[in-house]
Amino acid sequence: MPATWIDKDTHHKVMRLTSNGRSNMSFYFHNNPYAGNSMVFYSSEATQPDSEKAAKQETYNSNTKDKQLYAIDLSTLRSAPITQQASPMIGEIVGGKARNVYYQVKDSIYVTNIDSKKTSLVFVFPDNFKASITTLNADETLLAGAWSEDKEKELFKDHPNKSDYFNIIYEAKLPRTLFTIDVRTKKLKKIFSDSAWLNHVQFSTTDPSLLMFCHEGPWHKVDRIWTINVQSKAVKLIHKRTMDMEIAGHEWFAPDGKTIWFDLQMPKGETFFVAGADLKTGLEKRYALTRDEWSIHFNTSPDQRLFCGDGGNEGQVARAKDGMWIYLFTPIGDKFISEKLVNMKHHNYRLEPNVHFSPDGKWIIFRANFEGVENVYAVGVEKN
Repeated sequence: MPATWIDKDTHHKVMRLTSNGRSNMSFYFHNNPYAGNSMVFYSSEATQPDSEKAAKQETYNSNTKDKQLYAIDLSTLRSAPITQQASPMIGEIVGGKARNVYYQVKDSIYVTNIDSKKTSLVFVFPDNFKASITTLNADETLLAGAWSEDKEKELFKDHPNKSDYFNIIYEAKLPRTLFTIDVRTKKLKKIFSDSAWLNHVQFSTTDPSLLMFCHEGPWHKVDRIWTINVQSKAVKLIHKRTMDMEIAGHEWFAPDGKTIWFDLQMPKGETFFVAGADLKTGLEKRYALTRDEWSIHFNTSPDQRLFCGDGGNEGQVARAKDGMWIYLFTPIGDKFISEKLVNMKHHNYRLEPNVHFSPDGKWIIFRANFEGVENVYAVGVEKN
């Protein structure tokens, strides 16, 4: 395919942003990838996937060799590696103000500047507290994540597919601990523990003290979305389920930090909303959408006037018959008016597209494998 084309079904312009001959993956939907007009992404040696193995994997992803963080200038589309680590890394954490990326190699946390490529060691986890970082706060002074005990790590190792481990980890009720690390003093603080699967740890987009986390597990069994003030340790439930089989999840902070948005189904797989809880008042706003419009992940534009979604195939919770699209949503009254942007019929949805608006709000950026290898793409919000 060419680097740029017009989707014949939607008449929107689509661009391949990555063209380095490698396997390229944009960030998870609620992880900010931007530092100014630079977008950070993962790039790995492109390998031909084992088709039999890929068919059994929950998330199709051939990112296995020479996995490094790269940055692309969204104005010029020029990209270059940021890191040169010899061992595999984890962490999709960008500090946009200082133009830094944070990541973890084994038990060590590093920071690398996007421009100078200068790398520093931030922290090494002690032997009695091996954990993982997932987020950086709004003033870029605190990292946070969750610790789990070795027994839980063994359960993940023994049951690698989500269809296997999701109930097993939930039912195990093993302890987890939320923590912060001060990037200036290098001090680790344990802030909250529970015999629950604490997950999806993410700091507020604007409040440096507010951390969101979830009670992971089968969504119809958990009141999932919570916040904790890392200073006062005050914990708050954001959405309480009110009916049998109600589910709420895939939560994210609005750009202004005033609202937590989430996928709401009342009940599961039947009636679909994108809902937002006002953090000050607790009041919820709900926008209805159809079964085919439901998406694995949603996101918000920088000006908060629009939403986007990455669609889903028939194997997802909505069982959509015609849901394999990148969507643009405009809130009107109490529902979403949708527009299809990209036909994803040739995409393998074991790789979740994970949509992001570009910093100027003119593009929606996503990852896809419809050319046979993972790459990062952008589709114009306006029709060509």
